[in-house]
Amino acid sequence: MVQHIDRDAVRDLLETRDAQLVEVLPRKEYDWAHLPGARNLPLKELDAQTAAELDRSRPVVVYCHDSICDMSSRAASRLERLGFGEVYDYDASKMDWLSADLPYEGEALLVSSVMRRDPVVAFPDDRVAELEPRVVTDPAGMAVVALREGKVVQGVVGARELKGAAPDATAEEIMRFGVTTVRPSEELGGLLERMDQAKIHTMVVTRTDGTLAGLLATDVVRPPQNDSDL
Repeated sequence: MVQHIDRDAVRDLLETRDAQLVEVLPRKEYDWAHLPGARNLPLKELDAQTAAELDRSRPVVVYCHDSICDMSSRAASRLERLGFGEVYDYDASKMDWLSADLPYEGEALLVSSVMRRDPVVAFPDDRVAELEPRVVTDPAGMAVVALREGKVVQGVVGARELKGAAPDATAEEIMRFGVTTVRPSEELGGLLERMDQAKIHTMVVTRTDGTLAGLLATDVVRPPQNDSDL
């Protein structure tokens, strides 16, 4: 019977069982981005002949685009019908993997490939007196406020929040809460256009669980357009 698994189970199968990854989307989508080492067996071409490329003695993990794509479920059932004994369906699929800031192969230029991974991080109880020098001397001019447990993003602190703040005030007291974030899986070109239109210079990048992945600053990938930040 086909087993439905999540991202952590996929990684475990790859590390401990030498599982085979199979993307069942068309070639163009596979070339755009795919999980490291994955084969491309498009659903429309999946038959006994193409499936013969796979090793029947190893687990097979199939995936498609995202959680609402049904191609992986159909492909997994097809492989089972073809006699494969250990087949897994990674339901959340490729976008779940990319959104978690995990490695990928392909021609896509995603936020994860250019974002800054060492932004200034402040915890909610950090005091302004300690935080301000870190913000002022950092190229982004801002700190991301995150919880100590897992670094779930809470807000940001920049020059406007620090202005007039008491030295003993906490980051949580002065931060901007509910800031807009983007995923590591976002295509860079379209995002930069939207940032231009909104006159935004810096964007916080989070994974789907809200944890901090990094910071995207437009001056990292091209000359700065403005001095705004989110």
